[in-house]
Amino acid sequence: MGETTRIACKCGQTRLEVEGKPIKSVECCCTSCREAAVRMQRLEGAPRTVTDHGTTPFVMYRKDRVRFLAGADTLAGFRLSPEASSRRVIATCCNTPVYLEFKGGHWLSFYSGLWPAGTKPAPTMRTMTSDLPEGSTLPDDIPNAKKHSLGFFAKLFGAWVAMGFRSPKMSNTGEINV
Repeated sequence: MGETTRIACKCGQTRLEVEGKPIKSVECCCTSCREAAVRMQRLEGAPRTVTDHGTTPFVMYRKDRVRFLAGADTLAGFRLSPEASSRRVIATCCNTPVYLEFKGGHWLSFYSGLWPAGTKPAPTMRTMTSDLPEGSTLPDDIPNAKKHSLGFFAKLFGAWVAMGFRSPKMSNTGEINV
């Protein structure tokens, strides 16, 4: 599987390691990621989770390659609405966004701010650019896909195959009202 990378929340109380290479490193432009970022930014002391052009950078890892080393008890999740299929999880010790989890998903999308400066994997694409407000502009340094591309789904499917079509359950977290 390869080397492990240690990442942490802003204050260092919540620490974890991810093993091997990520499935993908992306910047998401979808409406729900942008709405969640606005809500999370309202929390006291929360670090910034969006880029200068309004995207949310994530580094995606298989769930079976993630291990919490400390601070799992600080984690609390929220959904944008009761019926939302995705859950965002925050380290409440310092209000650092930690990951996004999709219901039934076999991966976690970690907020890239968890990586120490200069070590986070560079994004390889932006997704869901069609959700951006009219007149938004993005740099052309990486592909700017209107929706999730076939290649994006192929990477996720390949990771699921490698996991034996399993989707490990994450530990229950507390709840936070954001």
